[in-house]
Amino acid sequence: TLAKNRINRAPERLGKAKVEVDIFELLRDSEYETAETMCQILPKGVVAVLGPSSSPASSSIISNICGEKEVPHFKVAPEEFVKFQFQRFTTLNLHPSNTDISVAVAGILNFFNCTTACLICAKAECLLNLEKLLRQFLISKDTLSVRMLDDTRDPTPLLKEIRDDKTATIIIHANASMSHTILLKAAELGMVSAYYTYIFTNLEFSLQRMDSLVDDRVNILGFSIFNQSHAFFQEFAQSLNQSWQENCDHVPFTGPALSSALLFDAVYAVVTAVQELNRSQEIGVKPLSCGSAQIWQHGTSLMNYLRMVELEGLTGHIEFNSKGQRSNYALKILQFTRNGFRQIGQWHVAEGLSMDSRLYASNISDTLFNTTLVVTTILENPYLMLKGNHQEMEGNDRYEGFCVDMLKELAEILRFNYKIRLVGDGVYGVPLTITAEREKVIDFSKPFMTLGISILYRVHMGRKPGYFSFLDPFSPGVWLFMLLAYLAVSCVLFLVARLTPYEWYSPHPCAQGRCNLLVNQYSLGNSLWFPVGGFMQQGSTIAPRALSTRCVSGVWWAFTLIIISSYTANLAAFLTVQRMDVPIESVDDLADQTAIEYGTIHGGSSMTFFQNSRYQTYQRMWNYMYSKQPSVFVKSTEEGIARVLNSNYAFLLESTMNEYYR
Repeated sequence: TLAKNRINRAPERLGKAKVEVDIFELLRDSEYETAETMCQILPKGVVAVLGPSSSPASSSIISNICGEKEVPHFKVAPEEFVKFQFQRFTTLNLHPSNTDISVAVAGILNFFNCTTACLICAKAECLLNLEKLLRQFLISKDTLSVRMLDDTRDPTPLLKEIRDDKTATIIIHANASMSHTILLKAAELGMVSAYYTYIFTNLEFSLQRMDSLVDDRVNILGFSIFNQSHAFFQEFAQSLNQSWQENCDHVPFTGPALSSALLFDAVYAVVTAVQELNRSQEIGVKPLSCGSAQIWQHGTSLMNYLRMVELEGLTGHIEFNSKGQRSNYALKILQFTRNGFRQIGQWHVAEGLSMDSRLYASNISDTLFNTTLVVTTILENPYLMLKGNHQEMEGNDRYEGFCVDMLKELAEILRFNYKIRLVGDGVYGVPLTITAEREKVIDFSKPFMTLGISILYRVHMGRKPGYFSFLDPFSPGVWLFMLLAYLAVSCVLFLVARLTPYEWYSPHPCAQGRCNLLVNQYSLGNSLWFPVGGFMQQGSTIAPRALSTRCVSGVWWAFTLIIISSYTANLAAFLTVQRMDVPIESVDDLADQTAIEYGTIHGGSSMTFFQNSRYQTYQRMWNYMYSKQPSVFVKSTEEGIARVLNSNYAFLLESTMNEYYR
């Protein structure tokens, strides 16, 4: 109606045909009523059909009827599910497509280098609507978890799961009302801090009221297609506000609805195309009937002109591609601030994403600007320590350590102040390991150090080289088996030489009368001496004659070659490097013995780990530590280290602390 009145009042329209607009109200998703209404509209003669602003089923019925009668149809409602069938030539869609919104969201995630995100869907069609976004995650192999609202429409369980998963980027695909509910529940759960980023896919993001819901530091982003610089935008908003106050005075007016602006632009697009078509041919409306096969003869020509329309409307640049989809337009990217919404960038169909890095960077650095934080901690080397001359200093200057240096760097970057205060009981502070139990009641930041549990134990040095250190390369068992192998080979060699006829020979073959005198060189003494010569790699005057004795000799020589090579390689190391006697090589070694006591800090994360573990080895260790008397638990790291040095005790502690103290 506003568009009709503004067009008819225009000076250039004096003396020309007036624009008439008939408004029909439909029940949501009532296909029968939609068809009946269309059959009542067609006999009046129409140039175009606009809407509806909701109800995809009704929109589909209208699109089919207009296609049969060749009457242009403008869609202004968002696509709630993907249309696989071919779109009618007579249908034009002013609302940005779901594909474009998916690409815009993917561009924002890429700009922020986000590799993990969560998508909250209000309806099952969400997965089809944002198919392009899902494919982008599949290609990049980033992580996108999808959570669907159940029939209760309560987002609290989903938000708790997201909070427990430590997902910081949340994409919400829902209408304005449900989006507001999700944000309200998130505020109740403490999920609207600077740690979280929310991206709303609803194009009516600027109409949501969030003043009383969120922290100023939370990063809430959304899209808008409104062209507030349009000459008629303020008058348009005021007219809708006045109408709202007259009919809905109990609810505050948040701004013009997107569907109203799209209908306004649709009227202007139709009038512009009709004016251009009138220059080439005289057109007029024609009564049509659902019961006949008659079509509007000017419908095809008007559709061709509508596809060539280019104008600036309340929703930005209006232009269509050959498929009837909106093209060559831009989505404004808005960010919520304490002063309302501000534009930090835009996504253009052809040019892609362009962000104002200066605005966004300043917002991040301002979150803690000129804020004083109280840092509570305990004294723990090397994280926080008192300086040698701390009595002469005051405030933060008394402390030094890893965490103090890190605080200084963060304070310079984010421009905040801080005060270090020691915890009164001295129990919990800097070395507070992140565990599942603690995460239930405490919000942790991203961990600045990753570690595990290690064993601190005093090792005993081996003895110094002595007169018999040349025996160290092999264990006593190896030496014994070598001796047995030597004796076995000697015996086998003696027996084989005795049995084979080739080892018997005459020492004087030319002497007459002594031809029957035969001797064998492998006597018992020579059988014992021959392996010794081979083992020492010196050889002997005894050489095997028979094939059997040669095979036995060859096996023994190969054995001695391997043994001598291994011995030579290890002898120098065993004589020059002291060996450490380490009875504990792993946690299983520690659990399988009772000679060495072991324990950890009482009430610490390591103690909780063993107490709650279901792994059999860790359960046995916990049962030992819990029942051992006197207690094997210590009150501090220093006490545990002192106990390791002064007794037969193994201390279980974080690996980083182990590396620092050892």
